[in-house]
Amino acid sequence: MFSKLIYRNSKRSRKENLIYFATLVTAVASFYIILSLGRQDVVLFLKEFESDAIDKLLSLMPIVYLFALFLLFFLILFANQYQLNRRSKEFGLYLMLGMRKKRLVLQLVAEGLMTSILALISGILIGGFLAEIISLTVSKLVGQGIIGHQISLSVSAIFFTIIGFLSIQLIALVILGGRLFNQEVHQLLNEQTDKKQDMGYFKGNILNMLVGTILLGVAYWIVLYRFMDFAGMLVFVALALGSLGTIFFMGGFGKLLGLLASLSQRKSTKGLHTFTLRQFQENVANKSTSVAVTSILITLSIILITNGASTIISFESINNRSSSVYDFTVNGDNQKVKQFLTTEKIAPYVEDLNLLEIGRMKYQDEYEDLPLSLVDWSKLREQIIMDLPSNYKEQILSGEIQGYSITSENPESLNLLGVLEIDAAKPYLIPESSYNGLLEAIGEKPLKLHSNEIALYFNPDFVPMDNLESMPVLDNILEKAAKEGESLISINDQEVFIHSSTPMRGLVADRSVEIYSAFIVPDQMFKQLLNTENYRSYWNFRIPQKLQNEQGLMKPMMEARDLLKSSGFKFESYLQNFGRRLFYVVAGSYTILYMGFLFLIIACTVLALQFLTQMKQTGGRYLTLSMLGAQRNQMKKSMHKQVLLTFLLPMSLACMSGAVGIRAMISFVIIHIEDNALLYPMAFTFACVVIVIFVIYGVAVARSADHEIDKLRWKPNID
Repeated sequence: MFSKLIYRNSKRSRKENLIYFATLVTAVASFYIILSLGRQDVVLFLKEFESDAIDKLLSLMPIVYLFALFLLFFLILFANQYQLNRRSKEFGLYLMLGMRKKRLVLQLVAEGLMTSILALISGILIGGFLAEIISLTVSKLVGQGIIGHQISLSVSAIFFTIIGFLSIQLIALVILGGRLFNQEVHQLLNEQTDKKQDMGYFKGNILNMLVGTILLGVAYWIVLYRFMDFAGMLVFVALALGSLGTIFFMGGFGKLLGLLASLSQRKSTKGLHTFTLRQFQENVANKSTSVAVTSILITLSIILITNGASTIISFESINNRSSSVYDFTVNGDNQKVKQFLTTEKIAPYVEDLNLLEIGRMKYQDEYEDLPLSLVDWSKLREQIIMDLPSNYKEQILSGEIQGYSITSENPESLNLLGVLEIDAAKPYLIPESSYNGLLEAIGEKPLKLHSNEIALYFNPDFVPMDNLESMPVLDNILEKAAKEGESLISINDQEVFIHSSTPMRGLVADRSVEIYSAFIVPDQMFKQLLNTENYRSYWNFRIPQKLQNEQGLMKPMMEARDLLKSSGFKFESYLQNFGRRLFYVVAGSYTILYMGFLFLIIACTVLALQFLTQMKQTGGRYLTLSMLGAQRNQMKKSMHKQVLLTFLLPMSLACMSGAVGIRAMISFVIIHIEDNALLYPMAFTFACVVIVIFVIYGVAVARSADHEIDKLRWKPNID
């Protein structure tokens, strides 16, 4: 009999409080997804290239998991408190009929655990399905066919999900069971009612709103204009001021809502407009801190979801080779490497084989204490400075700028000047034949340099370029010099002319050559000017296009990698570059989006349960309205407006704060969104997801409240 009572009450509780049960299922599913990350295909793939980074990422998952459990614990405590208040009369009747308090507490815990077990089963099934969908989606986004997908089930993720979830649920139920045990029968029969709220004084409420507005304004100013001061530490100050400002603003605003009702021209006899505003005011004023906290959570969720969305947008750039040309770079003894790369075993994977030679230019009087540079590029420097915007030009000529930062935000001429200041005194040299091999690989015409001619090379991986084929400022300077027959550089006191614009591409497959710029020189000049102590050579090659068309890029790359491993030569591959970028995308999108949606769901659940709690406590008012002649549909319409206002208030302030945060993070390139075709569809999709979540919770709250109104005892003449 007792077990049947537990089963029946648990079933009824889930039906009447579907919002809470759905949130528990969602939380369990999210726990499983984040804990099973290590078993997903894309992570297993990345372990082959970024094992240390992946291990660090996975080591952070328990922290994220514990933080999520911490947040969910308070949500469960709050939700179960709502359940306790809603059923207090029922519990009082049980005690009057002879049930002992210990048995009543045991019943409460058993009902909660039964609901938790069902939430666990449903959540793990949904989480497992979603984990597979996410894994397949990521695999497709980063390159279809790169991973042989296999369905996997993480036993450890299931175990820790069950242990963690049941632990916080049990602790919350024990705490609430203790509160129930200490209550008397008359307290339970009379139900829990909020004490009368002090709406304060008009001047005090205005002061609260003013203080809140000032604090928010200061927080916005810090975020927009002082975001990176003190290594970004001011962000925490801005977060604290913004949170306090939100609390003060909500407290003052909630208590002043009554002015809207008193100033309204509508009368209570014309619908329930005044009643709706009064109910909304009481809900906000009574729980202003709670409403403020939900607004802060929504703000954080908006910023995190935007950050995660921008990370997902960068999926597009993973497969975009842009400046990358070669798939593999091998170094070692030149003859032995070439001999191996032309053997039958690996030759089918080799195309556009090219020897890259590189080294520093030697100094004049190299063995003296103060060696002199062979390069005089003062004329070129003067031309670049003349092309600078006036504010930069004045600072450089006056010596105010001592160092240079190479960023996409700078004018091209400033980046040019900065790069040449770094390398031009003792430049890197690349022989013409090496760079011609690279140009032939991308289908460009080879260079034909004269004996007194060089070409300037700028590494597109380090020097921002809008167009890899040209640099407009440099092209204009060189074109003008060519028309006038002027030499802008001299090497070893000999005039040298600069070849017109040259296509810029990466020199190697990944990171073995990290330089900003170099001089591409005739082969004979390379031999004469090279400092042999700094000489390095690399063999580059690509996977044949025919093989890519047949098998895709990743499969032959991984086969070629295995062959190179067996050779004993040192090498790097584009897979390392690919894997590194993919890791940042996976790490960013998984964890950031997880926390963003968790904050959003918690905020919506708190708003929902708070509204339903107030609805339960003020249910007698609706009964009074029915006695005064109010119709059922009028009261439901009033209640629907209350739900809308309850969700819109924290959301409105959160959207404003979130917009400020997003604008600042975009300005400081923490959120990086390129102007591409994916931006607006992706932004629209995530905005729709957030709106849909709000709508789902709003509709669920409205339906639950409708049910509460329907349960009231109506007078026969009302319907």
